[in-house]
Amino acid sequence: MKYSMLKRLFYLLVIVFPLLSFGNDDAAKHFKRANDLYAKSQYKDALITYQQIIDDNHQSAAVFFNMGNAAYKTGDIPSALLYYEKAHKLSPGDEDIKFNLKYANLKTTDKIDVAPGFFLSKWWRAFILSFSVKVLSVWSILFVLAASGSLVLYFFTNSVSVKKASFYSALALFFLGGLSIFMANRQLSYFDDHKQAIVFSNSVNVKSGPVDKSRTLFVIHEGTKVNIMDTNSGWMKVSLANGNEGWIKTTDVKEI
Repeated sequence: MKYSMLKRLFYLLVIVFPLLSFGNDDAAKHFKRANDLYAKSQYKDALITYQQIIDDNHQSAAVFFNMGNAAYKTGDIPSALLYYEKAHKLSPGDEDIKFNLKYANLKTTDKIDVAPGFFLSKWWRAFILSFSVKVLSVWSILFVLAASGSLVLYFFTNSVSVKKASFYSALALFFLGGLSIFMANRQLSYFDDHKQAIVFSNSVNVKSGPVDKSRTLFVIHEGTKVNIMDTNSGWMKVSLANGNEGWIKTTDVKEI
């Protein structure tokens, strides 16, 4: 457990640097070219160009968000939802992504009511997903650096009032830095524990077991989001937002 936490902390401290460097290489050129193609209504060509950015390991919420917009313009709702969900995963607090995701879901066949949950769980989820890991990583570094600066001032100043102010400022800043790291760590754990996928087949029979001869429990359609619970020899146990569960083939979905 401690080793896992240390790995996450290291990840949070270094993730910001490659993210901030986006735009200084070919990815920026591809991004601009894809945006130009989108502006000219060449949505399929724009998608291909955006995909080149992803293939070069330059994932970002902005790229996936634009891919979602382009896919939506072509009428490919399942792909649009997949890209919006990927963007949401990278930037869960972005209101534009939330709006487009909600709007695209209106185009799906299945209208699934969300099962009621404990209000504290909802509050906690909203809290840890209020900002992206990228933002939280930047904040954690800035808070720790500012706290370190306050401590330096505390040790070298001769003024009692300045000492007191810098000491308590350092405590507050270290607390905020730790809180940022904690929130980012919980967010990473949340997405690790909540694997989801989008249905891409027109119609999918959800079975009672991981075999074709199993009884069909219900039917879902393309664009529906499912929670991944388990996998077994080409089959996937899934649950819906309303709590219904069953087995579908892994080829019917694409994981977010």
